[in-house]
Parts: sequence; structure tokens; C-alpha cells
Amino acid sequence: MLQRLSEAIRYRTITNQVTTDSGSREFQRFHTFLTKSFPRVHKLLSKEIIGGHSLLYSWKGKDERLNPVLLMAHMDVVPVDPATESSWHHPPFSGQVADGYIWGRGTMDDKGSVLAILEAAEDLLASGFEPQRTFYFTFGHDEEVGGNNGAANIAAALRSRGVQLEFVLDEGLNILDGIISGLSSPVALIGIAEKGYLTLRLTIETPGGHSSMPPVDTAIGVMSRALHKLNASPFSPRLDGSTRRMLEFIGPEMAWSKRLVLANLWLFDPLVRRQLAASPLTNATIRTTVAPTIIHAGVQENVLPTRAAAVLNLRILPGETIAGAIEHVRKAIDDPKVQLTPLPVRMEPSSVSDIESPSFTLLHQTIRQTAPEAIVAPALLVAATDSRHYSALTKNVYRFLPITLGPEDAKRYHGIDERISIKDYERCVRFYAQLIRNSQQ
Repeated sequence: MLQRLSEAIRYRTITNQVTTDSGSREFQRFHTFLTKSFPRVHKLLSKEIIGGHSLLYSWKGKDERLNPVLLMAHMDVVPVDPATESSWHHPPFSGQVADGYIWGRGTMDDKGSVLAILEAAEDLLASGFEPQRTFYFTFGHDEEVGGNNGAANIAAALRSRGVQLEFVLDEGLNILDGIISGLSSPVALIGIAEKGYLTLRLTIETPGGHSSMPPVDTAIGVMSRALHKLNASPFSPRLDGSTRRMLEFIGPEMAWSKRLVLANLWLFDPLVRRQLAASPLTNATIRTTVAPTIIHAGVQENVLPTRAAAVLNLRILPGETIAGAIEHVRKAIDDPKVQLTPLPVRMEPSSVSDIESPSFTLLHQTIRQTAPEAIVAPALLVAATDSRHYSALTKNVYRFLPITLGPEDAKRYHGIDERISIKDYERCVRFYAQLIRNSQQ
């Protein structure tokens, strides 16, 4: 099992904003690897390739009256910055098994889920298991760039067939250990909503000229002022929705003083918002965030640039909108010399899934069976996943993967030294197998 995940990591199924032929070949090679590695799945389940390289597996159930369940993951991974490769303990595409971990890009995000789902299905098939309800497994190939070719087309295909799902489970939140202050037990967070996604390009055009005679407003100066003003005008924090429900769930498990505060949020709301805003991790759960990620200007030291450009990535809190976020940025900058252009990949915040539904109860039960040490709570996912493409097929969309994150582990997502512990990977396989067994009613 470990060797199969190790081999999966060696396929460089990288996506970025430009699709390449070499990337297509890697996905084709990865498909061949999956067929070879999971023979029962590929013999007994039907498989379709959709949107170029994404995969849809159908495992037909015996009772057609039961709505199907869809388990998701994605095969693509983000690139590794060449400047950081020497900082990895093991090469990022080696799949090295060492020190109790499998190392490499995709172990956490998200080939670990792809392989764990297929391992669980292969094992269940070997035991003669036959599901009562139909299961779909969907593995996208372009999740890291929005999923518009993969997940969006799979969802459209299922919708055209009249499929209504019982629930969807995708990657997302994890088991946090030692991260939430005042909580001694690990907490398994199920994402019941996720933030919206928006990227804005800011551009400034000026005459340029010789650097010995700079005007009052240079392109770089105007851009710097705009970014400073935006940083000084953050979106307002809100303690509601998924984040408030999380606090209500975990509050009774905390020390007396924190339990008192969280039991009386009507009184202590401002205090809790200030505390959450103090950390980037928790600040993202209470407000729309803006992060400058790319800046371009200038070609030579003694030439004033005629153009400056910056890219801002926004993650929009549920209850707010893309239009409102653009207007906030425009008002904060308040400078007609700065042009705002939304980039094509944009997604409104998701709806909030029901924590009173049988599906949430089922997930809660399965987590307790496979991670009995953890408290289970709903929460907001601050990133974006392919699951949003399936919102028309069910009200119940959840985001969870049972790997443990300590204080230093969250930065491994899209970062250096991505890895999954052997213990956690084995638990992922057990979790998916148990979830399939539990979903029979």
C-alpha cells in the first residue's frame, strides 16, 4: 500500500495556468498506473475519462431507491519552486518512505486521497462487499486551477443523467492537534462551507522616462500607495455561520474560562473576534482576505517603468459576494489611475451544508470510529475545492481528510516538505472503507 502511494507521487501531474503536452503525458501514465495497481476496481467498476484527464468511477449499488454518495479527490498537484527544492528533506517527487512518513508533492494535496479511496474499494471488493447504494469516485485533473475542465464537466455529466446525490465528500479540513488554544484534545473539523475565490489584476500606466527626473507619481509609487491603502482597509470581521458553529461545538471541551466566553458569544463576540484576528490561520475564518501575490514593474535601473501591475488573490467569506469584494477594493484604493481587472477564475462562496442532516451524522460517526481521540466539529474551509461544482446535485457537501496537522504542518500544503505519516495514511484508507460500509442505509 505504501509503495503504491510512493509510486503515485513520482508522476509529475502538475497543473498551472498553462496546460502542456508533457503534463498530458504524465496524466496518461498515471491513469495506466492506477489501472495496474487496482485491478478489481478496474474490472468491476465502470470508468469514464471526462474533460481530458479527469476520472469518474461508478460502483453500482443493489438498491436504486437510495441516492448515491460521491467521494472526491484530485490527481493534479501544484508546481515546486525550483529555488526551494534543496530545502526539502527528500526530493519533492521522490515519494520517499522514511522516518514514518511518505514524502512528496501530493501526499497531502491530494493523491493521498485518490489512492486511499481506491485502496479502500479494492479491499472491499476483495472481501466480496456489494454496496446497497451506488458510489461515485471522481478524481479531477485541474483542481489546482479551478476544476473547470474536470470536476465541472463531471458534475454536468451526472446532472444530465438526472443524478441526485445523498452527499459529497471532498478533501479540505483535517484533524488539528495543538493548534487551537485552550483545547487539549485533537479536533476533527468537517468543512461545511468554503470561501469564494477572486483574483484581481491592478495596472497603472505612466509615461515613464529617465530615472534622473522622476515625477511625483511614478508607476511603482502609485502601486505602492494603492497596496498600502488596501492593507490599511481590511474587510470587516464577522463571527457567524460555520465559524460560530465550530466554536459552539468545541466550547464545552475547553477550559472553564474559555468555555464561559464561548457559551456567551452574545456578550463576548468583540473579544473573540479580536483574538481570532491575531493569527493568520484564524483571521481567515472571520473575514474576506486579500493577499498580493505577484508584482511586476521595471526593466532597468535607470529607466522609469511605463507600467506597474500587481495581482491580488481574495478569499471571500460566505455571506459576501464577488461584486461586493471588488467594490471594497476599489473604494479602499480610491485612485482612478489604478485599473482593476477581475481574472477569469472566480467563484462565489459556497452555501452552508446542514449539520442536522443524516449525512453529517454519518460522517461524525465514521470519524469517531477511526479517530476516537478527536472531538468532531463543523467549520469553514478558507481554501477552495472542486466540491463546489457539485452543489446543484446535493445540499450536503462536506470537506474532510483524516490526517493530523500540528502547529508546523499547515504550511506544508503547497509548501516545502509536504508529507503524510504512515499512520495517517493507513487511517485514511480505513476511514473511506468504514464510510462506505456505514453508508448502506
